[in-house]
Order: sequence, then C-alpha cells, then structure tokens
Amino acid sequence: MPISRRQTLGALLGATTAFTVLGSTAAFADAIPLSQLSGYLNDMQTAESPFTQINSDGTVSTGTVFIHRPGRVRFEHDGDDLLVMAGGSQVAIFDGRASGPPEQYPLSQTPLRIILQRNVNLSESGMVGEHSFDGTSTRVVARDPERPNVGSITLVFTPDPIELRQWIITDEGGGQTTVILGALEQGGRIPARYFSIPQEITSRNGG
Repeated sequence: MPISRRQTLGALLGATTAFTVLGSTAAFADAIPLSQLSGYLNDMQTAESPFTQINSDGTVSTGTVFIHRPGRVRFEHDGDDLLVMAGGSQVAIFDGRASGPPEQYPLSQTPLRIILQRNVNLSESGMVGEHSFDGTSTRVVARDPERPNVGSITLVFTPDPIELRQWIITDEGGGQTTVILGALEQGGRIPARYFSIPQEITSRNGG
C-alpha cells in the first residue's frame, strides 16, 4: 500500500520498541531525570539502527535510520524506493514512484527538531507535557514551545545505561506513527552525502 506524505513525514519523526506505556499517573519519582535524558541526546553524535515503522493506518514497513546530530537524519525504507532525509535545515521525501523533485519542508516544522537540535534541553519551559515511568521505561511527551501546532514527539528510554528505545510522532490532526528501533549503534562514521539533499537529487537525475 502506498505510504502517504503524512505517514512518511511521521516516519522521520518517530522510533520505538514494543514497551507498554502508562499514562500520566505513572510514578514520576522513578523516571530518568530530564537533565540526564537531555545529556544523553546531546552526547549522541552519530547513530545507526534498523527500524520498523507502524503507520496510523496499521501498515508496516522496515528500513535503516542514520542519525548525525545536529540536524541530520536519513530513513531508508527496505524494498521500496522511499527515502526521507533531513539536512541543511530541510526535510526531503524522495519517492521513486512519483515524478518530479522531492517534496521538501523546513525541519523546524517537524517535532523531530526537538532531538536533532544542537543543544537539547527537555527542561525548557513549555516543552514537556508528560514525564512518567511505567516500571520499565521512562516516557517523555515533548512539543516545541515555539511551534506548538506542528505536533508532538513521545520518546521512550530505558535505564542503565540510558538508551532511546522508542519515539512516536503525533501530528497536528492526531494521527500517530511509531518506528521501532533495533540495536542503536553509536559513534560510527556516516558519509556526509547521506544527508545532502542536493547530492541525492543529482544522483537520482543521473549526475
């Protein structure tokens, strides 16, 4: 089934493993402090992981995500000429089934900006609407306080050591996209071209 523009953009914004998540009544005292979660994200320079994406309509796809903070991410979908990348403050969606140039959007218009910005501060006023613990993992629901209408991102972390296990994107219409991370390998070298929208366009045009 074709993946819609909204679902594809949601993929860029979310990643998850299958953890049960409780509501805001979960015990706050056992949650990993926001300062430690911010520090973990700020220490993450490069990362790579397989992912499974669950769209709001129940369709599922798989692929590999490459992260290079700040500001860069690449989602390659398996068995489908579909690529989502962020670089140069832009998000681009390359769909091999569509003609013409890729769709592009400012990175600032996606909740993913929250974890890709140079200095992540989850303690910033107005950013976190929920910070809870379900007995296994810490759940943080964050929204860009400067752009509250672009949706939110739910991040799920496990402790000892802290690891990002899940994020769920909720768009402005309430639709949710979940992406399940496999083993997140940090610190590797990722080619700069993986995040260059102009280079990807040139390559696809036979240049």
